[in-house]
Amino acid sequence: MRLYRLPKHEGFDDLTLMEGDIPTPGRGQVLVRIRAASLNFRDLSVANGRYVMGTLAPNLVPLSDGAGEVVETGPDVTRVKPGDRVAGIFMQGWLGGEIEPSYRDTALGGAIDGVLAEYVVFDQQGLVHIPAHLSYAQAATLPCAAVTAWNALTGLHPILPGQTVLVLGTGGVSIFALQFAVAAGARVIATSSSDAKLQRARAFGAADGINYTQTPEWQAEVRRLTDGRGVDHVVEVGGPGTLPRSIAAARLGGVVSMIGVLTRGQIDPLSILAGGVIVRGVFVGSRAMFEAMNRAIALHRIEPVIDRIFPLEAAAQAYRALKSAQHVGKIVISLE
Repeated sequence: MRLYRLPKHEGFDDLTLMEGDIPTPGRGQVLVRIRAASLNFRDLSVANGRYVMGTLAPNLVPLSDGAGEVVETGPDVTRVKPGDRVAGIFMQGWLGGEIEPSYRDTALGGAIDGVLAEYVVFDQQGLVHIPAHLSYAQAATLPCAAVTAWNALTGLHPILPGQTVLVLGTGGVSIFALQFAVAAGARVIATSSSDAKLQRARAFGAADGINYTQTPEWQAEVRRLTDGRGVDHVVEVGGPGTLPRSIAAARLGGVVSMIGVLTRGQIDPLSILAGGVIVRGVFVGSRAMFEAMNRAIALHRIEPVIDRIFPLEAAAQAYRALKSAQHVGKIVISLE
């Protein structure tokens, strides 16, 4: 089988395509033929060895997000059978309940080998069935970005119809949050540096768009659009550089779900106190969250947004496309 490894963690040009033996599943394990994998911004920091959210395995098979078909099961497997269409969960040990420190050591494409390989062995507990209406490429976008967005909007104070959600940018997490919020009956305000991207966000259901290059004080525009109240939820992917504005854009008692760290800056904690805002770090989610999300995706026939699909041989180009930040939605690698 073909697979990629990162021998030195010196950037995505370090990606090495090689041949390997197809693994054999043991007791409780499942062999999956991976059909598609998707990239997250996490994968850029993993590739260059700067990932700070957990340990990195040496000579790593990268990427956490993949979907495929069960081709073989080991003894005592009861959750799946050959022919089932499945995806792996981001942290193989986080099945439900609150996150525990030990779960970080089970993160695919980081602490343990990931899914950029034609065949991968999973523990049966680390898999979920994918919605029937999705292609493998679409399903491959779900394990990290979609579950993160779902956790942000449902994990603490579940989103309610009529509420307002602010999403920053048009990357994978933000677009999924937009789609989930619209499906829940909420109003979405999106930000971007591109009017063309904002137009696409409106096509996906955003009610309003703010170009932050034209409106640097975009938190004030969010306030204006909400008649001074602020939004109920902010899906914050920018990090410290945008967090103060996100806090200012939230209503009294609103939730700012901090997910990405794309910018640097200083935070004044008094703004959190004065605004009565809940700032919550979100680190993907559990299998139980993934399964609940999949039920909602199936019910509402939600279609993940894919910007581009690259062949396996062009994996480094897929990384470059992600790094350019020109995409809307997700970048996918096909292993068909």
